Amino acid sequence: MKNMIPPQGFQDMLSFPLIEALLGRRSRRFFMGAEIPDGVLACRSGHKPLPLTEFEKLMVVSACGGNTSWNNLIYRAARYAPHLSNYAGAAGGRTFPSAAGFHTSKTFFTDDEGVYVLEMRDAPAFADRADDGSLNLEAFVDNAGKNVRKIQDGRLKIPSEVPYTEAHNTWVFNKPSTLVVIPAGDLSQHVLLNICYMLQNGLVLFDDINKRPIPGIDTYGDIVDVGNVWPITFVDQWSLSELTVELGTSCYAGVLMLQAMGLGGWMFNGVDAFSVFGASGNPEVPGLGFRYDKDDRWPYANPTGLKGVMEGYCPPHYDNMRAAVEALCRRKFGPGGPFHPETPGPWKDSRKVRSAAPVHDDRFKECVALQAQYIYDTFGKFPATVPSMFLIMYLQAHHLDLDFYDKFYKPGSYLQTHARHMGRWHSED
Repeated sequence: MKNMIPPQGFQDMLSFPLIEALLGRRSRRFFMGAEIPDGVLACRSGHKPLPLTEFEKLMVVSACGGNTSWNNLIYRAARYAPHLSNYAGAAGGRTFPSAAGFHTSKTFFTDDEGVYVLEMRDAPAFADRADDGSLNLEAFVDNAGKNVRKIQDGRLKIPSEVPYTEAHNTWVFNKPSTLVVIPAGDLSQHVLLNICYMLQNGLVLFDDINKRPIPGIDTYGDIVDVGNVWPITFVDQWSLSELTVELGTSCYAGVLMLQAMGLGGWMFNGVDAFSVFGASGNPEVPGLGFRYDKDDRWPYANPTGLKGVMEGYCPPHYDNMRAAVEALCRRKFGPGGPFHPETPGPWKDSRKVRSAAPVHDDRFKECVALQAQYIYDTFGKFPATVPSMFLIMYLQAHHLDLDFYDKFYKPGSYLQTHARHMGRWHSED
């Protein structure tokens, strides 16, 4: 937000009640410049499309994925107490929760100017909290702006037409002037972290598809009860569900911010996720440009990552799953990680707290890698039955056309923040 002066509406937003955001939340899709060509709500906007300002854009994006100081971690697990639980993947916290602090997602977004990634997944705290627990909102948003990286010029190339966009969204999705936020999850890393979590809690995988134990798992009977198993399909489904919550709450945080700012928009999943990643098969629809592979054993193409931006913890981004496990451990226990002694934190003695977590030893890593490599060798990909990279939810933000709501709706269809938005956020436009 360098050299950006907050508009008058920013101060209004600071006192906007949470209850009003919760009770006032609605999908408000009709934006300035929109058109519904037919039907009972047919309407053509009398306004020109109005893009979000840089300040507005950063407010929404930071709400969806900004850093909120340090992750508090999980304190205790009975199986290996008194050691500190060492499940987390990141030391910093964000605006949304993540299962066991895994934090395997990244926030992408697009507008008329380009496609961007918010580099916050492994970012340290931008500031410590004040004595009253507060953080400075302007500094929070400014930090997001400093961590935005442009990865493409121009708006994300996903046509607002079937089959790329579901029929009910073709008139409104990804149109000029709109902002679209795209939280993307690394399901390969999430499943790998869950295999670590399982092993720490006395479980190993069982191939319920081929009805057999993992070959060689019996040699690890000294560290785990190899008869205590968790089916591969269940682990995949469980991980998918956990990551879905992470991505969904990211968008929901953005939705609450829309109410406070008086912007229109909504969260939704009516876009083809494979096309958004870049696996449409159509060179005219490159999406985010992720690498993907196909195999006759899989029902869909499998996106695995975008080099230098977001690479899955699996081949081809790593030579094998043992290398992916080593990378995972570097993220957790290496410099800047949640369990590195030198990583600052919210505690009075952060070195003591972070040092209390046990580091995964070689035998532990070998057991995790054995299971993960078996999945990759057997199914040709990792994870076995779900995509390596996952999308489910999006947030679109835009300037609301109040005339549409005044024409078709009873009074009360939008909040006072929407009614006052142009005067308070664009008084000099």
